[in-house]
Amino acid sequence: MAQDMDRRTFLTAAGGAAAATSMTAGCISGLVGEGGDGDGDGGGGGTLTYGRGAASSTLDPQATTSGEVAKVTNQVYDKLIGFEPGGSALTESLATNFSLDGTTATLELREGVTFHNGDEFTADDFIATYRRFLDEDYEYYVGEDGSIYGSYLLGVVDEVSADGDYTLTFELNKRYAPFLANLTVFALAVLPKSEIESGTDFATTMVGTSAFQFETMDEGSGLVRLSGYDDYYGEGPHVDEVVFEVISENSTRASSLNAGEVDIIDGLDAQTLTQVENGSGEVRRIKGMNVGYLALNMAQFEPFRDKRVRKAMNYAVDTEEIAGSIYQGIATAASQPITEDILGYNDELSVYEHDPEQAQSLLEEAGYGDGFDLEVATFQNPRAYNPSPVQAAETVASYLEDVGINVTIEQRTWESYLSYTGQGNHDAAFLGWMTDNGDPDNFYYALLHPQVDVPEGQDWVSWDTENYNTSNRAAWANSEFMDLVEQGQTTYNDDERAELYQEAGAIFHEECPWVPMVHAEEIRGVGPDVENYVVELIGGPFLNQVQLS
Repeated sequence: MAQDMDRRTFLTAAGGAAAATSMTAGCISGLVGEGGDGDGDGGGGGTLTYGRGAASSTLDPQATTSGEVAKVTNQVYDKLIGFEPGGSALTESLATNFSLDGTTATLELREGVTFHNGDEFTADDFIATYRRFLDEDYEYYVGEDGSIYGSYLLGVVDEVSADGDYTLTFELNKRYAPFLANLTVFALAVLPKSEIESGTDFATTMVGTSAFQFETMDEGSGLVRLSGYDDYYGEGPHVDEVVFEVISENSTRASSLNAGEVDIIDGLDAQTLTQVENGSGEVRRIKGMNVGYLALNMAQFEPFRDKRVRKAMNYAVDTEEIAGSIYQGIATAASQPITEDILGYNDELSVYEHDPEQAQSLLEEAGYGDGFDLEVATFQNPRAYNPSPVQAAETVASYLEDVGINVTIEQRTWESYLSYTGQGNHDAAFLGWMTDNGDPDNFYYALLHPQVDVPEGQDWVSWDTENYNTSNRAAWANSEFMDLVEQGQTTYNDDERAELYQEAGAIFHEECPWVPMVHAEEIRGVGPDVENYVVELIGGPFLNQVQLS
């Protein structure tokens, strides 16, 4: 998550809330919760304005990993399976029932759904969506513009077929526990076949089935305007239109909320949280499923190929202090990629204590007793897992300089930053991930598995390796870790999966490809006129259910 990247009991189609991932051995089936009421009762409630820190670089869900894109496209497009607002249980969406048995997944689709262009939704629309993402022989294949999500989410699919208009069958090339959860991810938004095959530019327009339809996007200001879709099959919409407005400064965004200029804001840091609390708005917060981290690029920066140097980085940075001072209680220091509510969390792993003497000793052992010059890259726009990125980078730099590491900070705007680090240009880079689907695989495989073969005896991968997983910004490639994560994908028993991810977490902790920074709360500022808004844990924001008084 997106980069933000969003997202844990989650594997289960019959699971509960954000407590623990659950999987039924051999077969996963279900639906959890209820879909919309199908009343199509939309409109009539004014304009809901959502203030955020950065713009969407595209509107094409298959061409990005950005959470800023997802929060807009999620209003217009539906996926086959969804999440209940504020929770992590899978719910019906365009599919009303779904199951995974061995290597076969079967989905029964909702009837009577229409796209915003008037087309009726059928199984063929998903097949065209799938082919656009993955089928190089399809005339409308997205090609090099496609994001890593295609191969990551659907790479195990050997064949997807339709039985009539309303049944989809996926044949997988192996048992794959995260499959149903993967179908919830924003990148698998269902596009209409007719628009795909008529050459619609999905980067600048959207045609979906959800509660809001696309009106305009101003590339200069980043403002996106949506209107309510009266024929939506689910709940709402309850407002006439939604406007996404970009306000990059956190304090300005909070002032706009207090002045009634916007209705909901995200990306609050500790200071603006107080600003909202002292104003007319309300702060709503939930425990997040995310991680902020500093990736140590082993391919780009040779000293990081020595584990002692990577460990020294962890001992040098006081993440407990950063969580307390910069985040001021809205985050906790992280010892591992996943949070404690996620299947496979390892209770025995502790946050590295701040020990500059130990850091210096390790650097001397590694032959870097005189330190080295290091570029640390960071983004400028606030993210939920790092609402004050420049301040965090400056603080980390000061810790590193205490042990002789001379830091230069490279600042970039969000989309430029994703491109810069996605090409492996960084020595070390601040990043974060908000779960896409609530599964541990969504952290361990997505962020730390290279997804390519690795030269024997080497624990890193060159960025120019064909099909390399560029979301692995550390270029880390530990074969034992990779084997455990792959076993976790093919195991359908919860307890067995938990043990595999706990072992993988222990290897991560020992090998230190990152300095794991924090797990942050999901915090929103909400205006006094907003009703029925629930802070999203995964997916969303669920603006279709929001009303304005």
